Amino acid sequence: MEIKIIKTKIPKEELKRMAEETFGDMVKIVVDVKREIMAIGGEMHADAESLLLQDGSRQDDLWGANLYPDLSPENFIEYQSLLNIRPRLGNRAIEIESTEIKNKIKEIINKLIV
Repeated sequence: MEIKIIKTKIPKEELKRMAEETFGDMVKIVVDVKREIMAIGGEMHADAESLLLQDGSRQDDLWGANLYPDLSPENFIEYQSLLNIRPRLGNRAIEIESTEIKNKIKEIINKLIV
């Protein structure tokens, strides 16, 4: 399964295609909140995380989520991933608990997907 690092805008149709190739209606992403890029695709968030780390991202800046291209804007992003369990950063759950981080991720996604 293909994983792509997204640094410039991609069409939502490409996101839909990637979702269909993996889980049907959903695609996994990992967002670097400092570099404002993301990796899309793969079976596990850890695969996308690894690719971003190889590309120069820092572990503490990476957060996992799922995108559902066919859902409404308010349900499009699911802020859940095993990567997000980071007690030392104050996140003890699979869900991202920080509203600030969620907002930053949403901003990056909206900037990169058209």
